[in-house]
Amino acid sequence: MENKKVKQYMSARPLYLTADMSLSAALDQFITSQHIGGPVVNEQREVIGFISEQDLIKSLIGVSYHCQDTHLVSDVMKTEVLTVSPEDTIIDLAQTMTANKPKIYPVIEEGKLVGIITRRNVLQALSESIGHCFKHPV
Repeated sequence: MENKKVKQYMSARPLYLTADMSLSAALDQFITSQHIGGPVVNEQREVIGFISEQDLIKSLIGVSYHCQDTHLVSDVMKTEVLTVSPEDTIIDLAQTMTANKPKIYPVIEEGKLVGIITRRNVLQALSESIGHCFKHPV
């Protein structure tokens, strides 16, 4: 299990948003991709923030009620983002996930977004490892 790396389980096609995107456009991205959160990137694909479904719900209540889409992703995104490297081990990430709340971590290489990894991806890696541990010969 120590040899399994984030790059083996990450999604290389993440949902990503831009700071100047309207919240309704961000909502469309969430619905289409079925992701529960996504990094906010600048023109160089550097992560500058993160927005979750929960962040969207809080802000879209007002948009829905007043029928005015005046807020941007930059208005509601979190600017402190926990990230991982493709070379980080799944075990290290799993331990980080037990202490921190994010369900999705942007994967950064040389300062650029290259993917995302979720709790589900980590559970998949753990499941494979456990399956090998308890595999019984036929």
